[in-house]
Amino acid sequence: MEQQTPILFKNHTAKELEVLLAPFGVKPWLAGKLQSAMVRNGLTSVPEVIEQTSWRVLEKVKNATHIPSLQLIDKQISPRDGFTKYLFKGDGDIPFETVRIPLLHVKGSEKYVVCVSSQVGCAMGCSFCATAKMGFKRNLEPWEMVDQIIQIKKDSVHPVRGVVFMGMGEPMLNYDRVMKAASILCEPCGLAIDAKSITISTVGIVPGIKRFTQEKQPYRLVVSLTSANSEKRKTLLPVENTHPLEELMAAVRDYQKQSGVRIMLAWTMMSGINTSPEDAKELAKLTVGMPVKIDLIDVNDPTGKFKKPSEDELKTFRDALNAEVAQPIVRRYSGGQDINAGCGMLAGLHLVEPDKPSCAGR
Repeated sequence: MEQQTPILFKNHTAKELEVLLAPFGVKPWLAGKLQSAMVRNGLTSVPEVIEQTSWRVLEKVKNATHIPSLQLIDKQISPRDGFTKYLFKGDGDIPFETVRIPLLHVKGSEKYVVCVSSQVGCAMGCSFCATAKMGFKRNLEPWEMVDQIIQIKKDSVHPVRGVVFMGMGEPMLNYDRVMKAASILCEPCGLAIDAKSITISTVGIVPGIKRFTQEKQPYRLVVSLTSANSEKRKTLLPVENTHPLEELMAAVRDYQKQSGVRIMLAWTMMSGINTSPEDAKELAKLTVGMPVKIDLIDVNDPTGKFKKPSEDELKTFRDALNAEVAQPIVRRYSGGQDINAGCGMLAGLHLVEPDKPSCAGR
């Protein structure tokens, strides 16, 4: 008899497990309990005893399932700001990284946010992000994304309260798996992370944004804009050639209208490239009449080609944004730069051959 592919815990929602495990005598309540054991409690084997459950049922579940786990290869903690970078290996040969972001400034409410990778490598080719030089390798499975959180939760003294899909890869190009992972993270018998504390980032994959809108996904959406000028954006983000600003902003406006939320537009600041008063005017024109929040972050480029703006340049740009756009502006801190854990720096230099560029996430 041909052996069936085992059912993977951490790779399915509780509802899916109800269906998959029903043939083995598992009731819906038990499916939820098993999901909680593997995801919330991080167990690595099916419990030998569960109240009101036959040992025969548990034995059948054990034989029909598998609990996959990532291999932790390396961990680095920044002595400067406490950002922590984890190097994991999953089903493939090439490792990927995850970053734990500490939010410890409110005494009694200390917590972490985890920056998750959704792919190994990336196909987007953004000129200021070293992952592009790595190229696309593969999509991560839902369990590989979920287990990034599970393992970091086990390693943390404070709770994980938020997740941002902003690590290696373009989440919208791994849409089904990313949404599955997000569902597992926020369901009550999973990690019970508030859906509004889960952020999906995209460089501008219009079909993904449209689907996200149609499905009324409950998670936050961040669009990496970086330039409001189509020709300039093409030189920085090649996705502009496939999904130009006009098409992108139409999808974003529809999402804003349908969801009623203020849109977060991420702007990676590069000195002398996209931080002038003219850039602010173009952004104002592009977003007129739409509630937005501008998320400013300095570029991190180990090659030195792109540099972050000086304080004077930043002030001029922010003043122009306040005058032209007149909407909320957030300056995002890119931590962990000393351990190559900042935005655009994931998968450290030690992973590649000396004559090749480093890999990095957005």
